[in-house]
Amino acid sequence: MSSNDNDRALIKGALDLDPWLEPFQQGLIYRQKEFRKWYNQLNESEGSLLKFSDSYKTYGLHANQQTKEITCTQYIPEVEEVSLVGEFNDWNVESHKLAKVNNFGLWSITIPPINGQFAIPHDSKYKIAMKLPNGERIYRLDPWAQRATNTKQEVLYQGRFWNPPTSYQFKNQRPKIHRPQGIRIYEAHIGISTPEPTIGSYKNFTQNILPKIHQLGYNTIQLMAIMEHAYYASFGYQITSFFAISSRFGTPEDLKELIDTAHGLGIRVLLDVVHSHSSKNVEDGLNMFNGTDHYLFHGGPKGNHDLWDSRLFNYANHETLRFLLSNLKFFIDVYQFDGFRFDGVTSMLYKHHGLSFGFSGDYNEYFNPDWVETEAITYLMLAHKMMEELGQQQNIELTSIAEDVSGMPTLCLPISQGGIGFDYRLSMAIPDMWIKILKHLSDDQWDLHNIVHTLTNRRHGEKCISYCESHDQALVGDKTIAFWLMDKEMYTHMSTLSPLTPIIDRGLSLHKMIRLITFGLGGEGYLNFEGNEFGHPEWLDFPREGNGESYHYARRQFNLIDDELLRYKFLFKFDSAMQAVDENYGVLDTPQAYVSLKHESDKVLVFERNGLVFVFNFHPTQSYPDYKIGVDVAGTYEVVLNSDREEFGGHSRIQEVNEKGQPQQYFTNDDGWNHRRNSMMVYIPCRTAIVLQLSNKVKK
Repeated sequence: MSSNDNDRALIKGALDLDPWLEPFQQGLIYRQKEFRKWYNQLNESEGSLLKFSDSYKTYGLHANQQTKEITCTQYIPEVEEVSLVGEFNDWNVESHKLAKVNNFGLWSITIPPINGQFAIPHDSKYKIAMKLPNGERIYRLDPWAQRATNTKQEVLYQGRFWNPPTSYQFKNQRPKIHRPQGIRIYEAHIGISTPEPTIGSYKNFTQNILPKIHQLGYNTIQLMAIMEHAYYASFGYQITSFFAISSRFGTPEDLKELIDTAHGLGIRVLLDVVHSHSSKNVEDGLNMFNGTDHYLFHGGPKGNHDLWDSRLFNYANHETLRFLLSNLKFFIDVYQFDGFRFDGVTSMLYKHHGLSFGFSGDYNEYFNPDWVETEAITYLMLAHKMMEELGQQQNIELTSIAEDVSGMPTLCLPISQGGIGFDYRLSMAIPDMWIKILKHLSDDQWDLHNIVHTLTNRRHGEKCISYCESHDQALVGDKTIAFWLMDKEMYTHMSTLSPLTPIIDRGLSLHKMIRLITFGLGGEGYLNFEGNEFGHPEWLDFPREGNGESYHYARRQFNLIDDELLRYKFLFKFDSAMQAVDENYGVLDTPQAYVSLKHESDKVLVFERNGLVFVFNFHPTQSYPDYKIGVDVAGTYEVVLNSDREEFGGHSRIQEVNEKGQPQQYFTNDDGWNHRRNSMMVYIPCRTAIVLQLSNKVKK
């Protein structure tokens, strides 16, 4: 086999899926070769990729429970001296100096016990002191610190040596997704997960929110703002301490208990990880750690993200890779996270970071060497290779999701097929579509062809997570779907004691239909931001100077769904029933739906997916008593979901049970219709959606 054939074999899977990649195969091959070069180099120099990613076990401050010794190992180039200082030695730079291990910036010290006990007490403050070549002495937080805290009196965060007498012991195994069920994600933020105008805790989330997520039927939680960030209003996207979890929510043991409890409920937990950039904070961040602008980052302008006002990692640096790969493995090993949603992937993939760049879908945009950041792609491939090897070693299921707006081809293909390795990408065009429709179009102007195109326009063979709205659409300055639909009356007419007004009736109906069509047609997974499932009545705004440091909008009012006199309960119950459709019949992780009807004047949409028949009537006033639809498989059908049920805030216009108390059945005819082999007559009231399944497959 020639070298060209060998090279082509690296990307054969990608080319087989998408022949349009043929002209760009050299770019794909180059990525694969760069990945293999780094992978082989790390295997040779570090023993293996997994051992390299285990560096969190040696770098930083560590306690030996048997010998009571404490070791500190740090990578700090371009300094003259390194000392460990803290409350344990009265911040004395002379008493605990680290020895230089090599000429590549590695320093280390081993501190013996005192009277048989650790020389550094648990939870005591410490820092790394460095003497620069010019004689200046600087003090920084340990980049590998696993705990950082502050108080109302302290603006800066303080590094702490976290070494509790007893550590949390996990009790439950990691759950797996049972195919053909898909991944159903509940995106959540610990701090806002309380009705009170305060910061919620890990304990509160475990005790009060996990049961609600379990009741809804989501099988995955995506936790935001976990990695320590000094500025609360950054939503966790300006990381200061990468190995520390946010102390404002509680302790590491509290978070471990949360994840363990979720696992016990059959719910997997993903971490929203931020490796696309880092906070510019110096005193309590990574920036200028050793007095230079290029510690783990690019130096000069290349190391700055001007729009985000943050620092950019140098993914070609050996120690940067050690730091980031270890960071991922740390959260999998220590906290038992089941994978990651990678933030800001578009910024990582391109030298222009996607700023002021309108992606058209032209493949030249994805392979232009002047635009594409191959070093970041190599890092992402190494990260996925590490996760793959770890998953195989421990027999665990790890998941990765990319936040990418560009549509980079092969992003969600396995490395073995010539891809970058992600499992899913977020379908970021879908929420934009819904907001534009609700903001600019009247109901009779809804274009079903455009809606279907946007929901189904995804790369063949690369999985997507669909969603109507995420945290982005919940922030102040934007409106949630519920707000776009009902903001005029949400504070006055959501009580069941008040009349059901046209605005609230329309809002409840379309809120359910928008979710169901996105759920059924939009991807191989589904995501919801907490509170949006029940139409949370307010936006999200963190305490800041502009709002008087108020927590009034930095909360989720879960108490609203517990009030039987409020209509929010209807949306909550519908969302739960929608999740159950995937749980019971498998919708999401199945081949893309076949859309048999998009009738613009009737505003009727029909599609089939995995044996389920979805029927939508978006018409604002017209109901259809006997509407003929096409179905592929002949037989007798029953309703498994009906948005017009009274329990969902509907009008109960569809009879689901006959006079004998048996399920109402729909019979097919063998006259083909809408390019399907059979037909069926159904009653579809205005602004209603139904899902039907063959009677012998309906769960009783």
